[in-house]
Amino acid sequence: MDKFSFLNTAHTAYFADLYDQYLQNPDAVEPSWRAFFQGYDFGSENYGLDGEIVEGVSVQIPEHVHKEFNVVRLIDGYRMRGHLFTKTNPVRERRIYSPTLDISNFNLTESDLDTVFNAGEILGIGAKPLRQIITHLENIYCSSIGVEYMYMRNPDVIKWWQDQLNENDNQPNYSVETKKYILSKLNQAVTFENFLQTKYVGQKRFSLEGGESLIPAISNMLFYAVEKHGVKECVLGMAHRGRLSTLVNIFRKPVNELFSEFDGKDFEDESIDGDVKYHLGLTLDKTYQNGKNIKMNLVPNPSHLETVAPVAEGIARAKIDTDYDGDDSKILPIIVHGDAAIAGQGIAYEVAQMSQLNGYKTGGTIHIVVNNQIGFTTNYLDARSSTYCTDVAKVTLSPVLHVNADDAEAVVHAVEMALQYRMRYKKDVYIDLLGYRKYGHNEGDEPRFTQPKLYKEIAKHANPFKIYSDKLIAENTIDKAYLDKIVADFKATLEREYDKSKQAKSSKVREFMQERWTAFERGSIEAMLEDSDTTYPKEKLEHISKVVSTVPEGVKFLRKAVRILDGRAKMVFETDTLDWGMAETLAYGSLLEEGFNVRISGQDVERGTFSHRHAILRDEISEERINLLNINPENKGKMDIYNSFLSEYGVLGFDYGYAMANPNTLTIWEAQFGDFSNGAQIIFDQYLSAAEDKWKSQNGIVVLLPHGYEGQGSEHSSARIERYLQLCGNDNMIVADCTTPASIYHLLRRQMKRNYRKPLIIFTPKSLLRHPKAVSSINELATGKFQEVIDDSIPPKNVKKLVFCTGKFYYDLLAEREVLEREDVALIRIEQLFPLHLEKIQKVIDKYPNVENYTWAQEEPKNMGAWSYMLQRMDLVKLEVASRPYNSVPAPGSSTRDKRRQRRVIDEVFGNLEKKE
Repeated sequence: MDKFSFLNTAHTAYFADLYDQYLQNPDAVEPSWRAFFQGYDFGSENYGLDGEIVEGVSVQIPEHVHKEFNVVRLIDGYRMRGHLFTKTNPVRERRIYSPTLDISNFNLTESDLDTVFNAGEILGIGAKPLRQIITHLENIYCSSIGVEYMYMRNPDVIKWWQDQLNENDNQPNYSVETKKYILSKLNQAVTFENFLQTKYVGQKRFSLEGGESLIPAISNMLFYAVEKHGVKECVLGMAHRGRLSTLVNIFRKPVNELFSEFDGKDFEDESIDGDVKYHLGLTLDKTYQNGKNIKMNLVPNPSHLETVAPVAEGIARAKIDTDYDGDDSKILPIIVHGDAAIAGQGIAYEVAQMSQLNGYKTGGTIHIVVNNQIGFTTNYLDARSSTYCTDVAKVTLSPVLHVNADDAEAVVHAVEMALQYRMRYKKDVYIDLLGYRKYGHNEGDEPRFTQPKLYKEIAKHANPFKIYSDKLIAENTIDKAYLDKIVADFKATLEREYDKSKQAKSSKVREFMQERWTAFERGSIEAMLEDSDTTYPKEKLEHISKVVSTVPEGVKFLRKAVRILDGRAKMVFETDTLDWGMAETLAYGSLLEEGFNVRISGQDVERGTFSHRHAILRDEISEERINLLNINPENKGKMDIYNSFLSEYGVLGFDYGYAMANPNTLTIWEAQFGDFSNGAQIIFDQYLSAAEDKWKSQNGIVVLLPHGYEGQGSEHSSARIERYLQLCGNDNMIVADCTTPASIYHLLRRQMKRNYRKPLIIFTPKSLLRHPKAVSSINELATGKFQEVIDDSIPPKNVKKLVFCTGKFYYDLLAEREVLEREDVALIRIEQLFPLHLEKIQKVIDKYPNVENYTWAQEEPKNMGAWSYMLQRMDLVKLEVASRPYNSVPAPGSSTRDKRRQRRVIDEVFGNLEKKE
């Protein structure tokens, strides 16, 4: 008798369910059953259904059980690949994928269509004929929503998705009230774009036409977030496609203000240059009819597309940390992408990778892709190698819902499911809103130059509002009179706002997150040059020093770590020679006691690239991370420091957003080497240097860029000082290159003690971290202040040459002067490069009556470093330069050659006067 003859009489629903579990997660099935199914699969694939014994398991099982298993495979096929066969493309034929989901590919035939299969029970519909099972699967997986989730590996998550999709066959069943609301938002989206097209013909607006269902999608999602999940706030980042419609129809931007911007009126605030209308942001509080409230933030965004994504995440994290006591369920980050951008921009990958990291996670983000199927003029087939533009989601095993943008109810249903997933699992979810772009990249383009056939289809294609209103009329939800009225009412509103805009003489830029900045003024260039009180009592600094140099009770550190702590204590309590790391630590510790928070992130920042910081130490036994600064009982603030993943662009963007939302946190990003900042240049160009002038958006982020020529080759010598100085204009940022621990201490404290915020770029040392002369006393920290200019101490009357320099090069020149025993060359340190404190520099110049030569000395080539900047900005005297010659690279790869070039510059500094004599 066949050892598996019991299969003839047992209930096949049980086997179908077991086989379904096995297909999804083999390890979850009892071992003997797993062995059976493995043998069955192997036998079916290699020997046919009438094969022989495979590893002791017979594949000669009853035909009806074979059929049940085949139906289970069919179900699994829909789950795995149904998204490839959906009706989600409104204007193109889908690409053909093979194999299809035809039943013949699962060893089923038409004669099986009316056979009842117990496998239907795993779908929650009970035993049903195969024909009905297929209809159920088609509705779920191949209608207007295609779902990718089977790769997610977590069986509980997969089961959750299956339960959601099985409910109502993944077909929404909305109330009349909800349907009318969806229609009203579609009306606003479509009518608004038509109105702009009529009034401002050919003007750029990056319209949403073809993807208007984004408006009811976001609007409904926010309502569900507040009503069903208790969300208090959202942070929305998006580029310019559809931004104007979002500002007006969701964020309630006064329409007359937008029309004034279309008219090109100048900004009422003369102190800013402003920005184009589709880059601006907005913050508002919205109260629903049920009395519940949500704060909504639409983040300003430049033309660099996806840059806003990490910024929005940083804003969300800052609010989670400070406003919601770490509860990420109270805030909802939403990122709206373009299809070409999310596929083509590497920042999308960086943001995906940070989504579950301790220093950067925000409880999951809802990503919505407005999929136009074209990037500028590039077809989607030329815009990516992946099947979908959203395939970056698979990096973090995030689910993706592909939705036909013409099916408004499906779109709203998809975002509702996405929201439920995010709130339950606190992870990212992606929605691919598949539509089209009615016009060219902007409204002045002619899209038929590059896509003539596609745009013939688009020209005759009804918009989503027409499609949905026809559907509601057909099902008697509304009538023609209702439809005409809502269209006429909204048009009338737009006309009133249009007439109102004609009375305005100027435009205004509304501040983003203005409530966070009410206590701060805008810092003028004059204010930036004023002294700030950064003193802190010596006894309190000594107390902090004691805390950070003592091993906590019950903790065991590595012997080397204990030596580091002993060294800290010796600096303060014995030698009174504090190095850079200790001064930096005391700056943080004093700010924490005063109630400020500190956040530092970057690659290897916990110990510091050059092992100078050691902010985090680990218990040798438990490996617990211990930040000694945080155990100070006098603290009113908290310090967070995170080793970042290997990203500059994404992490700096995130920290910039964090600082934007949290002006009372000293937020620092440190590059591993200064030149690593190259990878984040867009953030520097579009945000740090320009945001206040464009968007009235202050930001106090601090960027630490290790800089200095020490024979490490081209890449790790220069932080490219020249680039940051070129970005300086008006009163936009601060650039410093400190030479003493006291300088960095007071500079960091000054950053928080002022009543305004500016980005601060600091070129930090490497070898100088342990230089025997780069030390400061505890009194210099306690009672001193930041000195933009540090004068020399040699007798002024002997000086014939005044040499201005900055950073580590000062110590190279000082060492040479000591060897030569020269007193005719004074070395003046410019600690703050921008803004230059010309008044203090002039006082120094006036102190030396016998000077014959003024020189700017730098270790960088002449076309790099601060020389060009100083030549333009310091017009107090006629400056000469001592530097390396013009070069295409910052430094040579050979340390011998590097030393030779450095020697020549030093010789030039001390040789000019001798030549004149």
